[in-house]
Amino acid sequence: MPELDGRRALVTGGASGIGAACVRALAASGAHVVVADVDEAGAAALAEEVGGSSWTVDLLDVTALETLELDVDILVNNAGIQRVSPLEEFEPAAFRRILALMLEAPFLLVRAALPHMYEQGFGRIINVSSVHGLRASPFKGAYVAAKHGLEGLSKVAALEGGPHGVTSNCVNPGYVRTPLVEKQIAAQAEAHGIPEDEVLATVMLAESAIKRLVEPEEVGALVTWLASPHSAMVTGASYTMDGGWSAR
Repeated sequence: MPELDGRRALVTGGASGIGAACVRALAASGAHVVVADVDEAGAAALAEEVGGSSWTVDLLDVTALETLELDVDILVNNAGIQRVSPLEEFEPAAFRRILALMLEAPFLLVRAALPHMYEQGFGRIINVSSVHGLRASPFKGAYVAAKHGLEGLSKVAALEGGPHGVTSNCVNPGYVRTPLVEKQIAAQAEAHGIPEDEVLATVMLAESAIKRLVEPEEVGALVTWLASPHSAMVTGASYTMDGGWSAR
């Protein structure tokens, strides 16, 4: 029997990139997966592919999440956006938007899911953080702040959830081969004053011992393990998948 048979999972930002890889991996392990995304068509198509369901949601509408109740066993907080800009030029509205989506929304989803998890004595909270949850880079003030905050939230959830059979962990990839990363190349080239074809080697992978992007399926595999029975004693942890970046 698949390890996650009978479990219900929710993946935010699930229609593409890392989220889609997590959806497919969790579904392959037997879970019924709810694909949550602002992209209605993309979420519905992937849900049909994996035999799950879709939830069209704008996680930036945080007020609407305050009264939410979730009956999920596995919560994967993955939805994210990026903005590359020096601090003195960073638009305050953009800063708030990133924190709302990548820190406040995960808090509200955890808050909505915990009562069900506590009632059944089982739960898995998996936060897709980043190496930037552990290290900083210039020009990414909001993203780095949000991911550092997500790390702290995840640890608090681990401490509170432990007595109730609920674990909470972070997955910390380096640069992953996704549309979000591909869009950054031009912005990074402009911010650093270098040609776009130099960004990958001299900026994105400069600190990595393994000189390649992380594949989304690699993240999905780790997320699925953290959701499985094998990880029952793993909580409050941050699992780096950064090719050695954070080893420096």
